[in-house]
Amino acid sequence: MTPQEILEQFGPRESMEYDVVVIGAGPGGLATAIRLKQLAASSGKEVSVCVLEKGSEPGAHILSGAVMDPRAITELFPNWKELGAPLNQPVTADEVLFMTSETGVFKTPQALIPNNFHNEGNYVISLGNVVRWLGQQAESLGVEIFPGFAAAEVLYNADGSVKGVATGNLGINKQGEPTDNFQLGMELLAKYTIFAEGARGHLGKQLISKFKLDEGKAPPSFGIGIKELWEIDPAKAQPGLVVHTAGWPMDSQTFGGGFLYHLEDNKVTLGLVVGLDYKNPWLSPFEEMQRWKKHPSILKHIEGGKRISYGARAINNGGLPSLPKTVFPGGALIGCDAGYMNASRIKGSHAAIKSGMLCAEAAFAAVTSGRQYDELHAYPVAFEKSWLHEELNGAKNFKTWFKKGLYVGSIMTGVEHWLLPKLGMKAPPWTLPNPAADHTFLKPAAECAKIDYPKPDGKITFDRLSSVFVSNTNHEEHQPAHLTLKNNSIPVDVNLAKYAGPESRYCPAGVYEFVKNEDNTDRLQINAQNCVHCKTCDIKDPTQNIVWVTPEGGGGPNYAGM
Repeated sequence: MTPQEILEQFGPRESMEYDVVVIGAGPGGLATAIRLKQLAASSGKEVSVCVLEKGSEPGAHILSGAVMDPRAITELFPNWKELGAPLNQPVTADEVLFMTSETGVFKTPQALIPNNFHNEGNYVISLGNVVRWLGQQAESLGVEIFPGFAAAEVLYNADGSVKGVATGNLGINKQGEPTDNFQLGMELLAKYTIFAEGARGHLGKQLISKFKLDEGKAPPSFGIGIKELWEIDPAKAQPGLVVHTAGWPMDSQTFGGGFLYHLEDNKVTLGLVVGLDYKNPWLSPFEEMQRWKKHPSILKHIEGGKRISYGARAINNGGLPSLPKTVFPGGALIGCDAGYMNASRIKGSHAAIKSGMLCAEAAFAAVTSGRQYDELHAYPVAFEKSWLHEELNGAKNFKTWFKKGLYVGSIMTGVEHWLLPKLGMKAPPWTLPNPAADHTFLKPAAECAKIDYPKPDGKITFDRLSSVFVSNTNHEEHQPAHLTLKNNSIPVDVNLAKYAGPESRYCPAGVYEFVKNEDNTDRLQINAQNCVHCKTCDIKDPTQNIVWVTPEGGGGPNYAGM
């Protein structure tokens, strides 16, 4: 049965009405809800707010480095320390390393480290733990949070404005038929619906297309961040040390870099970011991250330790030139759903919180003046005047320079983030917008050098399936696959034939696998149960044939300490 047939047979859906519905209980979504309730309390007015979260709890799907700039959370909660926010480990030192080979390294002198890599006053955190804390604060203010419910469909009024969302149906089998456990989705209706799904949001992508929010904007650009959490020898612990790397194992034409942060309690979080505009289809971001760990500069921190968690997530890299229009009739995009990410600082949580606060202030003014379903124009106007806009304007060219190679990118990072600030300039007077979507850069496999990756040793380097296991990923196995194909023949006829099946390498969770049929022909097998919801396939598939849709609520990773 199609979703429409199911609705016709079992509908209508029950509905709940709120002043504001927020999609996604990440830092941006929760900041929106919290700020709305703060404003309501301070003015003596009532504003009803609901937050939908597809993960099993707030924080379950949250993945970030993370070094957090506390500027935005301090604006949201000036007394966050007294309230017990888990920002426990201040940054104590910064290192920026250029890896020249699998053993060679050049350490940037402290005096030459660009401003974007300075982290004085910031904190090494688990963003998942911070989000869980934000969820507690939101609930204490009266926000209703519904975890385990995926917003699967945008609902529209007759005039085309957004009137809310519907959650996905539960208890549908692989054939699309209702089972004995069937439960019809619900409609969450609101005067304004705020989308905070993270990078490459499923509904955000639809809204950008429907309302042409990207008209006149540069195409977005993304990276994939692959992260592990380690427990290390206490003798090696250096709480607050922040290390960033560039160069090896990527070639000079591939954007990317590594990070390693020492948390409290003998924990180290580390990972690799690879730009999804890479050209060689033989490249595997997962395998690059595994061999990056064997570099002596990284190995010395984790050798003798134990990996305790793993995850991956797409990251916005397009910057201000790629930021779409963020408002439309009945709603708005915030955080990474819009693209508020400072790629040069590898930081997005403070931007998500600030954008959520700005949106909340506009929505509060609208709701309390009797408005609904119109555009929250005050939100983008406030952003233009904010410190966040000033910060992102200074970082607007970071990713694009690296399209000209590692050396040009590194030199221009020094110019824009070291030299210009010394000359009193807050932003470069030039703009280099991203020229094209990431999937367009992939070259035919025959034109590229094949990359042979070493086998994992099970101590420092690992395979995908053992990695997915420690991400605590789980999906209801009898539901329809949430990774769908527009055309079933394209993976073999085009992707495998022309690009050597890149989906089997760019996916960090082993979801896509080319296998042989009984007649020795090839087919693409989709292991949807492995999916960590990183969205890489939705971005990098060269034919844009893969469409990521929401699985049943509560499915996916359950990250601990990430």
